[in-house]
Amino acid sequence: MTKKLIFLYIALSFCLIIPCIALGADSSTEIGSLLPLWSILPFAGILLSIALIPLVFPHFWHDHFTKVSFFWALVFAIPFVYFFKENALREIAHIVIIDYIPFILLLWSLFTVSGGIHIKGTFKGTPVVNSIILLIGTTLSSFIGTTGASMLLIRPILRSNSWRVYKVHTIVFFIFLVSNIGGSLTPLGDPPLFLGFLHGVPFFWTMNILPQMMFASIVLLFIYFILDSHYYKKEILTAVPEAEKEPIKIDGAHNFIFLFGIIGAVLFSGSVKLGQINFFGISQTIENLMKDAILILIGVASLVFTRKEIRNNNEFSWAPIREVAYLFAGIFITIIPALAILKAGENGAFHWLIKLLDSPSQYFWTVGMLSSFLDNAPTYLTFFNSMLGKFYPGMPEASAVALLIIEKIPHLASISVGAVFMGANTYIGNAPNFMVKSIAEEAGVNMPSFFGYMFKYSIPILVVLFILMTFIFY
Repeated sequence: MTKKLIFLYIALSFCLIIPCIALGADSSTEIGSLLPLWSILPFAGILLSIALIPLVFPHFWHDHFTKVSFFWALVFAIPFVYFFKENALREIAHIVIIDYIPFILLLWSLFTVSGGIHIKGTFKGTPVVNSIILLIGTTLSSFIGTTGASMLLIRPILRSNSWRVYKVHTIVFFIFLVSNIGGSLTPLGDPPLFLGFLHGVPFFWTMNILPQMMFASIVLLFIYFILDSHYYKKEILTAVPEAEKEPIKIDGAHNFIFLFGIIGAVLFSGSVKLGQINFFGISQTIENLMKDAILILIGVASLVFTRKEIRNNNEFSWAPIREVAYLFAGIFITIIPALAILKAGENGAFHWLIKLLDSPSQYFWTVGMLSSFLDNAPTYLTFFNSMLGKFYPGMPEASAVALLIIEKIPHLASISVGAVFMGANTYIGNAPNFMVKSIAEEAGVNMPSFFGYMFKYSIPILVVLFILMTFIFY
């Protein structure tokens, strides 16, 4: 296995090395205009690995996913640094300092704090109760994140439906609404929108997609209620065991204060200007550094002031966030050439794609379908830069974003909706999807396979909904 990996590394490295030699790797030239299309192969490799290896070699993936991420990062980084030297190091430092660290800190803080809140009590999983939980979760997702809302509510809805025979559809719609579509109104909701916020999109700009969010949520909740009512009538109600009723109670409620603290920290970082500090030649704003420090303190405070018993009742584990951290480290490193090429606009190797995409509907479906099978956060960031390169080539990012949010509202809205909504099309479209699936299976729910999820649920329900939305909104 080791020899095969070494051979594969050498072969793939040549995809980047040979073109760089041919171009002379002139460091005085814009990197994005020099890099060939082949240089995105490591990025495609890591995303395809995430999509396929867990399905084909699940045990290998469980034991070695960190090595897979590290491998693809090296395939790109070593030849990139060798030929572009200081410029390459600067690009890597930029993506780590500006994008990856703030991204993972936000996910970590939301995951940690929400894991300290345990909702207990006896409530029966009727269509009305389930729909109310889905509605609450959909609303919360925009404010405590799809990860936070999913981890907070997945176990209560599993407990309330533990007596039911037909419950797979409830978990699937939970993924649709709570783990994805609900997180579309603020940068706290879903990683793609947070990355947009980090690159200059105002915090409340995402309220522009409120009509799309309300339309999709109302339609899906209506479909769910009809479907769940149908299955509910088929349940053998007499087989439900009688249990002592326990009043609904929230343990670890003080963690809601910490959640509000996270919201306040993000709002603070987007509302004030305190200057900049340079790290390795990369400028980072003081307010963002303060925000990151606050997120760390809040996460630690949650761990210190929350009883272990509460997290144990939630079956809290660091495994999900650890997997996300390792995989996204590789993703953010390997996405560098794609971003650089797209930023180069029509001077880069993606000039054909820049010219091809024009209307909001084209951006909506392109970003959405890629988000379904790859990952919505890097996909959003890639096409966010694509629009900057297409509409404002050569302009500094801050100036270009300032114009984009005013002059191209439908275009920016289309990639925001596409990335967030269509992340629900597959298990791999958004980080919480797999977390929810795993927790449900541990609770004994026989969740559909990767393709079963698509062909039974997402294609006949979500894809049809998105086609309808295209005609209405785009």
